[in-house]
Amino acid sequence: MEEWDIVVIGSGPAAHTAAIYASRAGRRTLLLEGAPPLVPGGQLTTTAGVENFPGFPEGVAGPELMERMREQSVRCGATVRAETATAVDLSRRPFRVSAGPRAVSAAALVVATGATARRLHFEGSEALWGRGISACAVCDGALPRLRGRPVAVVGGGDSAMEQACFLARRASRVLVVHRGGALRASAALRRRALGLPNVAVLWRSVVERAESDARGDLRRIWVGSAAGGGTTRPARPLDVAGLFLAVGHEPASAFLGGQVATDAEGYVATAPGSTATSVAGVFAAGDVADRRWRQAVTAAGTGCMAALEADAFLSPPAAPGRSRL
Repeated sequence: MEEWDIVVIGSGPAAHTAAIYASRAGRRTLLLEGAPPLVPGGQLTTTAGVENFPGFPEGVAGPELMERMREQSVRCGATVRAETATAVDLSRRPFRVSAGPRAVSAAALVVATGATARRLHFEGSEALWGRGISACAVCDGALPRLRGRPVAVVGGGDSAMEQACFLARRASRVLVVHRGGALRASAALRRRALGLPNVAVLWRSVVERAESDARGDLRRIWVGSAAGGGTTRPARPLDVAGLFLAVGHEPASAFLGGQVATDAEGYVATAPGSTATSVAGVFAAGDVADRRWRQAVTAAGTGCMAALEADAFLSPPAAPGRSRL
């Protein structure tokens, strides 16, 4: 069985930053790019343009950004494999990570498998994903083609209200499409969002289909009545330049088999101010442990933290009376 100092699971900014730092620290580092239900590449590979990652003043395509990170991981000495980690055994050290027919051992493990946005499936939703339909207003809501134009948000919880408030500063109008008759969001967020003059709610409504313009970008959505919403009304067209789905995320943590503590939604629990998990030697970085920010740059920061903490975990304690500095 192959033996590694640090195994990183994931393929986004958190995973590659961890691999860069771990390999530069002289650790034998293996990065496995996939974990169920994700495939190698991560969420940014589905993002057409990234304008808020530092160092790219003109913006950068998501796939290009991730390919650059992958190249940097390899250049710094990490071994990167397009393999999927299907299971882990954390009952003893070194840990055992299964990837298809083979298994490797890891003295320390960094879980950076991310989270996937829950999608809604309607006519045009797949073709227009990344072409006006998104799950992240902070990521995509400031694109030039959306400024000063109407947009829509689907959802009724805190995330939907936060996205509506963010978009209201840039869009001409924000329509919140909600299938219920009352919002689930906290009272403070409800007041904040609904108090904005350009935010309105379409109650008991669902998006039935989306249409593109001549360039292939989102142009219009059709909104109809939610099931059980009372009197059925015909779907009506709404011209919007962006549609943001705020219906939750699912962290990719199931493959851990319950061996690491998580919250009720499956986000890996970490110690305050740390990436350390409930299992000594296992660290979590990026969206798999972040239910709030979910940004590429914050994921990269926690990837750095995880690698540094893993390196410190593997370092022998200093001899009494001697400094390690």
